[in-house]
Amino acid sequence: MTTEIKKGNKKIINAWTLYDWANSSYPLVITTAIFPIFYEKVTSVIVDGKVVDDTVSLFGFKFINTELYSYVVALSFIIVSISSPLLSGIADYSGNKKRFMQFFCYLGAISCASLFFFSKDHLGWGMLSILLASVGFWGSLVFYNAFLPEIAAPEDHDSVSAKGFARGYLGSSILLILNLVLIQGFHMPAKYSFLSVAIWWIGFAQISFFVLPNGTKKEHEHKNIVLKGFKELFHVWQQLKHIKALKRFLISFFIYSMGVQTVILMAVLFAKKEIIGLEDSNLIISVLLIQFLAIAGSYLFSFISNKIGNIKAIAINLFIWIAVCIGTYMFVYTPNHFYIIAALVGLIMGGVQSLSRSTYSKLLPPTEDTASFFSFYDVCEKIGIVIGMLSFGYIEGVTGGMRNSVLSLIAFFIIGFLILFTIPKTRSVEH
Repeated sequence: MTTEIKKGNKKIINAWTLYDWANSSYPLVITTAIFPIFYEKVTSVIVDGKVVDDTVSLFGFKFINTELYSYVVALSFIIVSISSPLLSGIADYSGNKKRFMQFFCYLGAISCASLFFFSKDHLGWGMLSILLASVGFWGSLVFYNAFLPEIAAPEDHDSVSAKGFARGYLGSSILLILNLVLIQGFHMPAKYSFLSVAIWWIGFAQISFFVLPNGTKKEHEHKNIVLKGFKELFHVWQQLKHIKALKRFLISFFIYSMGVQTVILMAVLFAKKEIIGLEDSNLIISVLLIQFLAIAGSYLFSFISNKIGNIKAIAINLFIWIAVCIGTYMFVYTPNHFYIIAALVGLIMGGVQSLSRSTYSKLLPPTEDTASFFSFYDVCEKIGIVIGMLSFGYIEGVTGGMRNSVLSLIAFFIIGFLILFTIPKTRSVEH
């Protein structure tokens, strides 16, 4: 059953933001904090506390372990990029955004639970779990993000988007703290934290699924509904030709997302390999620091955008990202240096993610096909991440070091930054 959604309904908005609380356990515990440390240890040969061999073999090919990880994550984004247009078209015309969101939620959570069995001896199955967990998380976000313009008025997009990210950072931080206490204080094996993510994700998501309506169903039937998503993407592309502000923003977003998401996905693995003397417990604490600063950052940049406009606020954010990459490459070699950079990343991470989503939502033309427009947004982001992750892994594989890969990310931020200033002024993002 589909329901017409009334914008501004506080109960629906709260339920929507609670999905951020539920699913953000995956990017924090699995992609950022505990699993990368676990993965590095399981796939490396360590003698007297030093890594003497970090190569792995898969299907007869040898890779640096973090290089392989970046390739698998990139593949997951390729899958989401191909599948989301097809599914979003079906979701829009059948009014079933929530059902598709549920499917990907359960796929991601169950895949996280299967990481409990991860081992170097069965690397192929382990990498499959990493792949499907990523597909589940990012696939669910396609439909989750598509709810934003349906549940909130344009003037509320910044605050509602920021509230979602803030709840996500807070909820996932609570779960990480619980796992950290159990691992450090009670010597719980790290692999049990992967089960906790699955339980947390599925459990709290039920609140969102109970309250959120399916979406608005189209009144007429449409033939070839399976291909509708791709046709809608083409239709979106055709409309972009006549909406210069939206087109320029998407180009900028596409490019700077290559850098933002790659930093987020690879930061802990970089710290494990490149920072001398950084203990695992201190690394996880620094990740928590990033999370809490990201909460403040999402609200800070929402406040800044209200004062000077979304585009200028994002430009300030990207300028700081450029400084972070340069500083990391040149100066970050000790734990104290890493903590400073981690604090900066936390402050700008929440801001750029929240503002990007709300800015896009504000620039959309009047339409009922929100899932298709957000599918286009997500495809841009995912293809950008594929390029970022592949380039990061390839540069590490060729040069033998992740520091050179970090330096290469500067180009993405600079180009995205410059394109922002070509965006025509519009009332929705300038005031």
